[in-house]
Amino acid sequence: MDTFTEIADERRQLAALLSGLTGEQRATQSLCSAWTVHDVVAHLVLPLEVSTPKFVLAVLACRGDFDRANVRLTGEQARRPFDDLVEVLRRKADSRFTPPGSGPEAPLTDLLVHGLDIRWPLGLARDVPPERLRTSLTHLTTARVSGVVPKGALSGLRFEADDVDWARGSGPTVRGRAEALLLAMTGRTAALGHLSGVGVPVLRGRLA
Repeated sequence: MDTFTEIADERRQLAALLSGLTGEQRATQSLCSAWTVHDVVAHLVLPLEVSTPKFVLAVLACRGDFDRANVRLTGEQARRPFDDLVEVLRRKADSRFTPPGSGPEAPLTDLLVHGLDIRWPLGLARDVPPERLRTSLTHLTTARVSGVVPKGALSGLRFEADDVDWARGSGPTVRGRAEALLLAMTGRTAALGHLSGVGVPVLRGRLA
């Protein structure tokens, strides 16, 4: 299964999970500090609904601030009914869009991490195929992922997954389940309590 096929499957799996959520669950605070579950879903449909030229114009309107543009456009999508957003995920699951300069590992990682942003607060478990977890962990530790991984957070540390065959880096060790590593690497401090190793205090200090 190639990465684009995995992305399509992740979108469909997430759409199936989301379609069963109650109104209270949709309004739950996600692991993204400024966003509810509904808002995170709006963010995930953004690249499926907003063209690159429109996004560029939004960035220019925000004086070159990519994050502000992302928040603004996500807010526009979030005004749509939740079920409409879920249907977009399902209907456009096969989209092969990738951010400029990035490969398919970027949208796969975005889906996995934001899926966790939704599932962890709601206590919803899912068995993600190990190969997808390994692909995203490797992407976060080897690619240029400005704005995704906090600057300097991973430097000089060794990360080891204890539920899939994956490890990267050298230095004080940070160990845990692949899902917790994905969240911690992308700045979600809620995952730190699920990790072990002498490198965890170092990582905690960098994310504080």
